[in-house]
Amino acid sequence: MRDSSSNGNFSQFKGVFAGCASAFVGIGLMSAVVNVLYLTGSLFMMEVYDRVLPSRSLPTLVALLGIVVVLYAFQGLFDALRGRLLVRIADRLDQALSPRIYDAIVGLQLQVPISARYAQPLRDLDTIRAFLSGSGPTALFDLPWLPFYIAICFAFHFWLGVTALAGAIILACITLLTELVSQRPVEEAARHSSKRNRMAESGRRNADVISVMGMGPHLRRRWQEENRAFTREQRQASDISSGFGVLSKVLRMMLQSGILAVGAWLVINEQATPGIIIAGSILSARALAPVDLAIANWKGFIGARQSRRRLQKTLALLPDAIDRMNLPAPSSTLSVDRVSALPPETTEAVLQDVTFTLEAGTGLGVIGASGSGKSSLARLLVGIWRPARGAIRLDGATPDQWPAAALARHIGYMPQSIELIDGTVAENIASFDPDAGPDDIIAAARAARVHDLIVSLPEGYSTEVGENGRPLSAGQKQRIALARALYGNPFVVILDEPNSNLDSEGEEALTSAILSVRERGGIVIVIAHRPSALLAVDKVLMLAAGRQQAFGPKDEVLSKVLRQTTGNPGALKVVQSAEAAKA
Repeated sequence: MRDSSSNGNFSQFKGVFAGCASAFVGIGLMSAVVNVLYLTGSLFMMEVYDRVLPSRSLPTLVALLGIVVVLYAFQGLFDALRGRLLVRIADRLDQALSPRIYDAIVGLQLQVPISARYAQPLRDLDTIRAFLSGSGPTALFDLPWLPFYIAICFAFHFWLGVTALAGAIILACITLLTELVSQRPVEEAARHSSKRNRMAESGRRNADVISVMGMGPHLRRRWQEENRAFTREQRQASDISSGFGVLSKVLRMMLQSGILAVGAWLVINEQATPGIIIAGSILSARALAPVDLAIANWKGFIGARQSRRRLQKTLALLPDAIDRMNLPAPSSTLSVDRVSALPPETTEAVLQDVTFTLEAGTGLGVIGASGSGKSSLARLLVGIWRPARGAIRLDGATPDQWPAAALARHIGYMPQSIELIDGTVAENIASFDPDAGPDDIIAAARAARVHDLIVSLPEGYSTEVGENGRPLSAGQKQRIALARALYGNPFVVILDEPNSNLDSEGEEALTSAILSVRERGGIVIVIAHRPSALLAVDKVLMLAAGRQQAFGPKDEVLSKVLRQTTGNPGALKVVQSAEAAKA
């Protein structure tokens, strides 16, 4: 499967550039014109030395100068145009891939192996765009004209061509050596940069714990070690690139002097005219300038190439979106048939052979000790993970038969860890739906009994929350997240530890919300440690070590749990919860 998706994403890259084929053809034609016009300086010098000076003709000089000015103007125009075209191609690449990149940034946290989360798709895209917008591609477009200039040197004189060809071969070897030597430091610098940024972001997110627990000096020392490794590899890569760049520049100047010396020798032996000396020197310098520029941009070229490879691998990990036919909204059953869960990058199942069926209007409580697989079941039910075996069905259809956007309207989810996204309270409740109406948002807030809390905020529903917004307590976040899960009256509502941060008022609101979902014909699944979350459910599922131990009416299952306390490490906690819930 990975091969096919990789091919699909390679085609995606190829398709973007294929769409710019006419632009690349235009750049190639303009490069041809520019490189031909680069002959202007050398031919002008040759004419001045061979015609104007011997004839002392000012009209000829003025005419030649006028022609040169016009040719230089066209050269500048075409050079600027191809640079602007490359910037447009980079923008097109960004516009075509940026939506997919955003999906990858979000999806990597859910659907792919843990190691892939360390990819940096957005930074890789920026690297590719920066290279395409720079001077590196123009050097690559000019490189094929190297034989053309050397051929003209041979046309001037055989030994001038031999000298230029020898210089070109030496510089080509330097270019190859630059590629071989600089590849590893650039790769290592990118790896250390990624790890350094992850450590800094982790420190930012956990600043309070780091400060209180005195972890700052220890984590700072680890970050400094990674930062030193990054700067060391970056310094090595820069030293290699600049060193070979200086070497190529020195050799190019030496070659110009060598061309002058060979030209002077030919003039002394009356085998060439004085104009050929200057023209050959200018022409050889122009012939090798793209090589010099390519070596100077080689670090950027390697970085862009590595970013493209990483980006293709990253995008290949996410399945391509498939057009699905919209199905009728589910309204009767949720069935789980012998489902097993296998988290990404693991070989051991965390959930095995879970089976149950829920009818409309049912409330299910899922209990069990820590590590029994409760949150894994929630991830399966909401579609974050796909079952390794078995099937989950809504009214007989598996969730992947719905379009993703349509399925999201039928499932409400409140995760165990609550984070609100930068935006207003109203936007968070409506899941940032641009077509959300005030009535629907307020209805969800009232269903969660959080309307009064929201209107007490300084800006009410327009209060900015999230990382850069108003700081809310954990309980306030949890109640707003409950309203978000209830928005739009989804058929299935899954609440993972919904009362972990709630006070008595919040727990009453939670119970009321669960009952309201059941009354309107929805299904509620509550994953709970605290017994108060089970007050409004009528069925209970007990998990232990990833396996289903009991499922059925609440009183029946809780009575069974109370009798089976031996041999279960989490038995005491489950028993206490069961007793309280039953009471």
